[in-house]
Amino acid sequence: MQKLEVFGANKLKGKIKISGSKNASLPILAASLLSNKKIKLKNLPKVKDIETMIFLLQSLGSRILIKKNHLIIDNSRQFKKFASYNLVKTMRAGILVLGPLLAKFGSAKVSLPGGCAIGTRPIDIHLKALSKLGVKYSISNGYVNAIAPNGLKGNKINFPKISVGATENLLIAACFAKGTTILSNCAIEPEIKDLTIFLNKMGCKIKWLSKRKVKIIGVDNLKNTDHSVMFDRIEAGTYLIAGAITEGNLNILNVNPKLLKTEIDILKKVGAKIRIFQNEIKIIGNKKINNINLKTAPWPGFPTDLQAQIMVLLCKANKKSKIKEEIFENRFMHVGELNRMGAKISINGNEATIEGNANFKAAELMATDLRASVSLILAALNSKGKSIINRIYHLDRGYENIEKKLKKVGAKIKRIN
Repeated sequence: MQKLEVFGANKLKGKIKISGSKNASLPILAASLLSNKKIKLKNLPKVKDIETMIFLLQSLGSRILIKKNHLIIDNSRQFKKFASYNLVKTMRAGILVLGPLLAKFGSAKVSLPGGCAIGTRPIDIHLKALSKLGVKYSISNGYVNAIAPNGLKGNKINFPKISVGATENLLIAACFAKGTTILSNCAIEPEIKDLTIFLNKMGCKIKWLSKRKVKIIGVDNLKNTDHSVMFDRIEAGTYLIAGAITEGNLNILNVNPKLLKTEIDILKKVGAKIRIFQNEIKIIGNKKINNINLKTAPWPGFPTDLQAQIMVLLCKANKKSKIKEEIFENRFMHVGELNRMGAKISINGNEATIEGNANFKAAELMATDLRASVSLILAALNSKGKSIINRIYHLDRGYENIEKKLKKVGAKIKRIN
């Protein structure tokens, strides 16, 4: 089992190039199942979740050629409709193949999704919305059995709450539905807009009518597609926080700063100095860190995927801070490990109170999920001595070459067996 060894107390200085977005790549790969034409995808991150999704597509019959800097997908012989538990169990995005398989074949059998243990993540919103397109479904032995006896038919659907996954699944499925579909109360994360751009490039007809309402007109034919995936907002936010917590001086490259406005505003409030360029953000960490109260929220709010990381920074604040987790009900699993390192964090329901003025001490640590694992690295970078982080397979699901990128800017970090 691989571990990370981290020596703290170094100020990070230099440039970090941000990889393509995991959370944009996964629905785009799922959506590629709609097409039997050639698809070329660029800027995919080299992370475990992408590798798993590629295996899943291959198990369904997709032929995939992996080049150095792009991927070519050929679905001309893709005809299987069964997504097995073995491939879907490690990531929640596996459920995103349900929409395209139903759209293409009128039936599918897909395992219920897995991923991080940060909440129940029910897919009832996906299924109820799909039923409004004419899908009948049952769940047995951990699988969704779904069929559209008369094909998918366009309809008006209002999501009962904002759901990124349900929005993605329905956007993809509705592209082949007969007639027009209107989706309301949609998630509008930049990754969903990137999916929309990709689908329209394929020949789908999708138009955003207002902030959270989208119209999809069903089509029959698609075309060859070439698409470059957007940058990873969460990776960029993580390294910005790393710069702030180590009193570093980092240039974060290959980003669109407009899509990080909320994160930048919060980092400025806590005292970091930030300069914004066209595709680059420069951050200089401050010795004095100000306390703040924040809550996670759907885009354009503060992302739940950066909650663990910002908590580490607030452990160093001069006064008490509070974080309210509004997205997932079990996303404070990193708190116990941070407290072991010297933090003073208490949990009351979905709210964490962070006392501040913490002096992190090196320790042997256990990662519990993807974002929790990177929060432990941030804490270790700010502590004196050697920390060991176990179960880093979580980390490899979403961060490309993290130790190499951190080493380049002065971190003492290495992978050990």
